[in-house]
Amino acid sequence: MLPSLFISHGSPMLALTRTPAHDFLRQLGRTLRPAAVVVVSAHWASRRLMVSTSAHPETIHDFGGFPRELFECLYPAPGEPELAMRLARELNAVPVERGLDHGAWVPLSLMYPEANVPVVSLSLPTDWSSTELAALGERLAALREENILVIGSGSLTHDLRSVSTLDAPVPDWVRAFADWVHERLIDDDRDALLDWQQAPYARANHPSPEHFQPLLVAMGAGRHAERQHHSVEHGVLTMDLYAFA
Repeated sequence: MLPSLFISHGSPMLALTRTPAHDFLRQLGRTLRPAAVVVVSAHWASRRLMVSTSAHPETIHDFGGFPRELFECLYPAPGEPELAMRLARELNAVPVERGLDHGAWVPLSLMYPEANVPVVSLSLPTDWSSTELAALGERLAALREENILVIGSGSLTHDLRSVSTLDAPVPDWVRAFADWVHERLIDDDRDALLDWQQAPYARANHPSPEHFQPLLVAMGAGRHAERQHHSVEHGVLTMDLYAFA
């Protein structure tokens, strides 16, 4: 059975820049061959839970200040409207037509560059508690038995105010928070993770919570966390990827 994944998607330039995280995602896609992907991205926040029913989701370039080459990237993966409508019914989600934001298409374009795996996007409800987000993951867990890959796409650490050069040294406060999360995941200390904002330097690493919250969805959809990749880019963007079996 497929795991659920938490993917740190980093900068949009991950799509074009050969880094350890870029190379790992390319390798990972060769080992996981799902029938479809359901992704919850930090870059689609909404008050209510929403699901995209688009049959041909557009590539959303929801960023600025990057090279033209990045804006020319297209990821024409198909949607899966039937699955999306089923999720709308089962989760009481609002069906909408929406494309793939960069939290979805950047990692998927590395994992499945042929764009031949259907993708359904779920929004990240901004008013939901950590417990409710983990419970959403639990409701998605059954999809794994249907060879559907559940992904939460965010960033283990995400203080954009402190972003530096690609190979900048990692500050102690970034390392301390990432280590705390890793230890709690490996120990399966879900109570602590649901209260993650009490972790050391949590506010410094996440001035707003949306890039951590997809981890809670992925965690809810599986058990037994395994860190499959660890690296840091731009000093403060921890690119860790966790699989939940």
